[in-house]
Amino acid sequence: MTSRPEAELDTSAAAETKTVSGDNTRKVFVRTYGCQMNVYDSERMTDVLAPQGYSTTEDMEEADLVILNTCHIREKAAEKVYSELGRIRKVKEERAKAGKDMMVGVAGCVAQAEGEEISRRAPIVDMVVGPQSYHQLPSLLDKARQGQKVVETEFDIDAKFDHLSERAEKPIMKRPPAAFLTVQEGCDKFCTFCVVPYTRGAEVSRSVEQIVTEAQRMAASGVREVTLLGQNVNAYHGEAADGSTWGLGKLLRRLSEIDGLDRLRYTTSHPRDMDDDLIEAHRELKSLMPYLHLPVQSGSDKILKAMNRKHTRDEYFRLIDRIREAAPDIALSGDFIVGFPGETDQDFEDTMDLIRRVEYGSAFSFKYSQRPGTPGATMEDQVPEDVKSARLQELQALLSEQQKAFNASRKGMTCDVLLEKKGRNPGQLVGKSPWLQPVQLDAPESMIGSVQAVEIVEIGSNSLFGRLIAGQDAADGSGAIPAPAA
Repeated sequence: MTSRPEAELDTSAAAETKTVSGDNTRKVFVRTYGCQMNVYDSERMTDVLAPQGYSTTEDMEEADLVILNTCHIREKAAEKVYSELGRIRKVKEERAKAGKDMMVGVAGCVAQAEGEEISRRAPIVDMVVGPQSYHQLPSLLDKARQGQKVVETEFDIDAKFDHLSERAEKPIMKRPPAAFLTVQEGCDKFCTFCVVPYTRGAEVSRSVEQIVTEAQRMAASGVREVTLLGQNVNAYHGEAADGSTWGLGKLLRRLSEIDGLDRLRYTTSHPRDMDDDLIEAHRELKSLMPYLHLPVQSGSDKILKAMNRKHTRDEYFRLIDRIREAAPDIALSGDFIVGFPGETDQDFEDTMDLIRRVEYGSAFSFKYSQRPGTPGATMEDQVPEDVKSARLQELQALLSEQQKAFNASRKGMTCDVLLEKKGRNPGQLVGKSPWLQPVQLDAPESMIGSVQAVEIVEIGSNSLFGRLIAGQDAADGSGAIPAPAA
């Protein structure tokens, strides 16, 4: 599992995007579950639907089209989708009584994994669309309106990427200050616990030209920070105009040259694909933020082998040393799975030892859960649920302690903060530190979308609190007073 597993994320696409075309008469409601790549995919869905007359809505009851963009990482993901479809069925029935149609689509990784089963179990679903097929939404909608049950789960990633490139030439939406950009999809690693190779397919990279074009359009639409996405983003191997193959380090250097694009990030990485050139990019590029999500999953060599991770704990330690030599102030993040089949107390202690030695700024941790169709699901020595729960609690306590310590180390520093939106309180804005922490501070709304020098004055449980350095101008958004190095 190399896609950053944020399956608790659940948003309406209307909260992420705003269609600026004024003549749209139909409404689409998109609910997004899962990782950042699903957020990106949902935004692209609204892109391809806008020319068909659809604008986004946050109210499902007024939607002519409802799409669930699903994630298959977490346990019982499919059952949660069927439960949500039960609620949607009631809304659809109420609209029908009022003489209003509602079409329903299920997209994403659960759609890919379940296929025809979704149509069988939930007859209200008009379309089942895999993650590589959403660029076909207009034609699939036409088929569904003609009464056909649509199940489209082919792995045609190149066609989707080509379509994304075409859409990037037509900026139809104003972007928020920070946005996602998919550069790579799929996975060839076949970790024994993970469904991604089966739901997203093999590793495929977009061309350099496609990515640069889309990034330029994002910058022109107000984006100041781009996070490059991929199931194995640092396995990126895109074709350049001269026919050569670029790695992620070279791509980041090219994107750093785009005017207005001040901050770059990428996620999620695999230790096996962290090459010298990418590490050097962390040393060289001021716009590449000092944050790296580098999942290790376990600190036990025995469990790493059973997971098919194809690296050892010692190799991971050496890699961390090289990264920190290039970027001493980098915040490291990771993923951890406890209770993988065969995990003993000593294996778990090896993981705890790794965490103590690395010292993470943040991390994601989960109990192992069996995924049908993966090798791990049929392994012997499944760990009892109560043991997994106890281990997870102990591991999360250590990770929480490390995160609090890292956040506390920022107090008193001055750093650049990208101001992204209004806060909960009047006169308050919320931004993002270079280390991906939310920062709350008092600042005028006119500064949204700018990067400002901020002194960190207090530390909260999840956020930093800052004070705007006086004398800055929101006009150019660069911060009149440069922040000293942290």
